[in-house]
Amino acid sequence: MTNILLTISYDGTDFCGWQRQDKADRGNAVRTVQGEIEAALEKMFRAHIPLYGSGRTDSGVHAAAQAANFFSPVDGIPEQNYVRALNGMLPADIRIMRAAPVPDSFNARFCATSRTYRYFIYPEGIPLASRMRYVWCIPKRPDIGVLNAMCSCLHGETDCATFSAAGDQSLSTCRYIDAARFFYEDGDDGCLVFEIAANAFLWKMVRSITGTLIQCEQKGLGAADFRGILESRDRHCAGMTAPPQGLFLWDVSFAGVRRHV
Repeated sequence: MTNILLTISYDGTDFCGWQRQDKADRGNAVRTVQGEIEAALEKMFRAHIPLYGSGRTDSGVHAAAQAANFFSPVDGIPEQNYVRALNGMLPADIRIMRAAPVPDSFNARFCATSRTYRYFIYPEGIPLASRMRYVWCIPKRPDIGVLNAMCSCLHGETDCATFSAAGDQSLSTCRYIDAARFFYEDGDDGCLVFEIAANAFLWKMVRSITGTLIQCEQKGLGAADFRGILESRDRHCAGMTAPPQGLFLWDVSFAGVRRHV
């Protein structure tokens, strides 16, 4: 058996998230990214092959580079053959970008050292129709300097309880945030992007932080106000949760130091 790491891109619009949910809708299976890829692997090998993802994404959330591994029961298959074969069986809203052999001890979830998310915001104006599934439209262009001043509060070991959704089952609300920033995708006239990297994230944490930052700026609040919200550790102090369609799992890293989950 060969342990294979896949890099996966998907449009999450029509999925009920990443994780397979066999009995989520009145006892019926719902459409998930993991479920679709496992179904393709079963066709390929005529046996159920479990797929281990680096993390979950929610309904409507996308990925540019999700990471997941599985154990191929057939040794010696060239890497590109996995890419061609799986893409030939998968729906168009999932693409396998790369495949690579990894050590037997490798697990995409437990070996990941950081995950990076990007949230895309369209400030003012009207985006192309083709982009509506991938951005959050807001009516006013925010002050990026104020936003980045607030982002300076998001660094290092951080208790993120303020941005934890009800129902999150994490044992700890502490996460190590490597960096957080806003930038424009294509100069000042482009899409506004919020990028955040951390060892791991709580359920809906990125969307909660994004919505809170945007609302704080709209209300004329600044870094001190945002720090107060963060340090309150009170979900009721947070702002709105940004909608899912603007969020992408952008990158998963396996280099560096693995911190607590």
